[in-house]
Amino acid sequence: MSNSFIELMKVRRTIYALGDKVSHSQAQLTGLIQEAIRQSPSSFNSQSSRAVILFSDEHHALWDLTKETLRKIVPADAFPQTENKINGSFRAGFGTVLFFEDTAVIKDLQQKFALYADNFPIWSEHATGIAQFAVWSALAQEGIGASLQHYNPLIDDQVHQRWELPASWLLRAQMPFGSIEQPAGDKTFMDDAERFRVFG
Repeated sequence: MSNSFIELMKVRRTIYALGDKVSHSQAQLTGLIQEAIRQSPSSFNSQSSRAVILFSDEHHALWDLTKETLRKIVPADAFPQTENKINGSFRAGFGTVLFFEDTAVIKDLQQKFALYADNFPIWSEHATGIAQFAVWSALAQEGIGASLQHYNPLIDDQVHQRWELPASWLLRAQMPFGSIEQPAGDKTFMDDAERFRVFG
């Protein structure tokens, strides 16, 4: 059975070799990212996902502050490798999406629906995962590569200070994106018998 959505999922890959040769405008990409997140489902329609979209100098600033944060904790002899990875992949891209979850929304739902209070933080993680996948897939459909990074919580304070973000916004992931300078390699899959059970 052919399915266009499954075919799109196959296109979405982790791309580390990113460049800044993107034909889309910042406004077009901003609209695409916003709509992908807007259409992403969330429990109780909480719409708890938040995003900061960085281009140009602001995109570079994110990865520069990430480098400086890592410089303080990565052994000196290993840091050049870390610096090369950030400069040659993430910073070299066209932009970055920062994904957040608004903890104020989660706390409000916990108060309104106390029976499910323990679940709302879990469902929030589901929401951000779906939003990340939606944005990643939307970019892939436009021929734009991306990868998903997790330098939180190491950079949380600097990110909040630099872009003056609400304290309730919890950073969950960073997605650098840009032109695909080198495609991803072949993807391998474990045996279906280890992953699935079908009854009926």
